[in-house]
Amino acid sequence: MTVQGMELTGAVITVSDRVMSGEREDRVGAVARELLSQAGVEVVSSVTVPEGRDMVAGELESAVNRGIRVIVTTGGTGVGPRNRTPEATEPLLETQLSAVMTQILITGLSTTNQAGLSRGLVGLTTRDSGSSLIVNAPGSPGGVRDALGVVCPLLAPIFERLY
Repeated sequence: MTVQGMELTGAVITVSDRVMSGEREDRVGAVARELLSQAGVEVVSSVTVPEGRDMVAGELESAVNRGIRVIVTTGGTGVGPRNRTPEATEPLLETQLSAVMTQILITGLSTTNQAGLSRGLVGLTTRDSGSSLIVNAPGSPGGVRDALGVVCPLLAPIFERLY
C-alpha cells in the first residue's frame, strides 16, 4: 500500500512462550502476516519473542528504529503474569488511538465475552510522516482477525493524516 508516495512496510512480532519453546506452531503470526499482505502492507519482518516486557520492548524499538510503519504484536495482552505486551508498548506511543481500541473490543465481544480480557493498545509513535503504528492484537487467530479487521481499512486514512 502506498500512502503519499511511501510504501507501508510491516512487522509481525509473535509474543508467545509456547511458540518459542516449540510446543506450539505460530498460526497467529501467520494470520497477521496474511491480513497485512492482503491490505497491501509489505511484511518485511516477522519474529517470535518470549512473553514478558523486555524482549517485546526491544523488538518494538528495533522495528520503530528501522522505520517500519505498521507493527503488529500478537499475544501477551491478557491478564496472566507474563502478559506484558501493553506495558512494553505504552512508552513508545505518543498518541493512543482509543476509539480504534474500542472498535476492536466491540468487534471481539460480538464473538466472545473473553475479548474484554485483552488489554491491547493501538497508537502512533509520533504525529509526523515518519510515525509507526503499533497494534497489540490478542494471541488467537480470531483476535488477530478482529483487530486487523478494524485496523487495516483505517491504514490509509491514518497515514494520510500524518502528511
